[in-house]
Amino acid sequence: MAISVQHVVVLLLTSLLIAITFFLFTSDNLRFPLPSLSSDYTPLPKSSNHDVSSDQTPQKMKMKLNASHEEEVVKWDLCKGAESVDYIPCLDNRDAIKQLKSRRHMEHRERHCPEPSPKCLVPLPDNYKPPVPWPKSRDMVWYNNVPHPKLVEYKKEQNWVKKEGEFLVFPGGGTQFKYGVTHYVEFIEKALPVIKWGKNIRVVLDVGCGVASFGGFLLDKDVITMSFAPKDEHEAQIQFALERGIPATLSVIGTQQLTFPTNAFDLIHCARCRVHWDADGGKPLLELNRVLRPGGFFIWSATPVYRDNDRDSKIWTAMVSLTKSICWKVVAKTVDSSGIGLVIYQKPTSESCYKKRSTQEPPLCAKEEVNASWYAPLRQCISKLPSGGVQKWPELWPKRLVSVKPQSVSVDAETFKKDTEKWSEIVSDIYLERLAVNWSSVRNVMDMNAGFGGFAAALINRPLWVMNVVPVDKPDTLSVVFDRGLIGVYHDWCESLNTYPRTYDLLHSSSYLGDITQRCGIVQVVAEIDRVLRPGGYLVVQDTMETIKELESILGSLHWSTKIYQDRFLIGRKGFWRPIKPEL
Repeated sequence: MAISVQHVVVLLLTSLLIAITFFLFTSDNLRFPLPSLSSDYTPLPKSSNHDVSSDQTPQKMKMKLNASHEEEVVKWDLCKGAESVDYIPCLDNRDAIKQLKSRRHMEHRERHCPEPSPKCLVPLPDNYKPPVPWPKSRDMVWYNNVPHPKLVEYKKEQNWVKKEGEFLVFPGGGTQFKYGVTHYVEFIEKALPVIKWGKNIRVVLDVGCGVASFGGFLLDKDVITMSFAPKDEHEAQIQFALERGIPATLSVIGTQQLTFPTNAFDLIHCARCRVHWDADGGKPLLELNRVLRPGGFFIWSATPVYRDNDRDSKIWTAMVSLTKSICWKVVAKTVDSSGIGLVIYQKPTSESCYKKRSTQEPPLCAKEEVNASWYAPLRQCISKLPSGGVQKWPELWPKRLVSVKPQSVSVDAETFKKDTEKWSEIVSDIYLERLAVNWSSVRNVMDMNAGFGGFAAALINRPLWVMNVVPVDKPDTLSVVFDRGLIGVYHDWCESLNTYPRTYDLLHSSSYLGDITQRCGIVQVVAEIDRVLRPGGYLVVQDTMETIKELESILGSLHWSTKIYQDRFLIGRKGFWRPIKPEL
């Protein structure tokens, strides 16, 4: 009888354990493992409705976060606040801005990154739609994608931007473009024929660019323009530019150097850009001198050039003194039929003029360091020319793309040639033909670890542009990128970019994301990638399988679709999913 009771007890306990196990593996209240994500892409929903009330997939998902494969739970939340839809972490750090001792030099428009880097997800604007395709987008974009009416009203008399039904329309006007930007661009070349847009002049910097119509119309002439302006009361002007498919970035000439290399741009342009060039001992103009290529041009179109009232005359007198002290010479000064005038200065190609000055003010700077402009203060000195000798102008475009002879970076011709050939082969054979990317929908591209710019060079004949990023923890090759006639910036990927959310169609990383985990969390980096990419945009990664698998899990938690090719490439496509808004 005792044996029989023991059997009954064992059977009962066994049944109970089976029932508990079954409950644990079927309960909806517990965490789910990640679904398989290596299948083919699923198409994006045609509807622009982004509610996820019908999506029962839990927001907490298991994922492998490091090489030891320890499983942790990541919960994605929406960024909070009234302006979270356009959140830029390093420019919207209100707590840091409140603590600033001064705003006199635009300190409140500079970078103040929160610590730790946020990993919240920016919400989508109501009724967001896939962007208007290029080239139509240059002239019109969906209003609901960038629903900011302030600039429409503020600049209505200057034809910057107009609202017409569902669209924002960009007529090509501007404060200095009374007859339109096309007339203005042609007026510049007539004033100085040596400019030869798209041949002699390829890489341009537009300071205080407005909605970037100057740079947008120069694209027709094979000129690539880095347009920049601060995030200020001219609401969302850089966001408008990027939505149009025009290269642009958020920046300001305040207390820190611009994130470009020395001697980079062929030409710099300022049309009523509201910068006091002689302020603080001339530091703003000395910063332009730093990034302007030897022999390069500065075009200044502003009232002090063509008006003679007391205020404008004082500004012009100060500008004459400052430009003379840094050996810039006036090569053209003129007024067109609309009454708008401009002056064109040229930077010297040798240091002989500097040495002949009666006073050595401002003095020559010490030798440039690599990545020197990242969080570096403005200097009151003249940047030295490369090697101190007479500098040759790059080859005419497009020959300079492949015949570059870098002046400020030690790289031999064979290494450069092999890198160019490698990327040409990879892009043509794999990226364009074998990866699940709809290139016809790709306009704004960012290379997260650009090297010599080979990826961008291989895409040069496609209707897109590439922002080449050289990470500050990698070799400083950004001057090579500019020498080839391409554009880019320095950046630390452990921090947020100076760009609005939803501004790029494709981000590319080659052998980099695996390395960055030694410095910061990969989850935060992926959150930034998600912030920058548009819904429907792509992340293309070439890396080790260990890194690819880790990224695949994180992207899965964001409800991206992913695909792996040849155990070497990961293609992720962002959808419209956002976490459910918490109930109030």
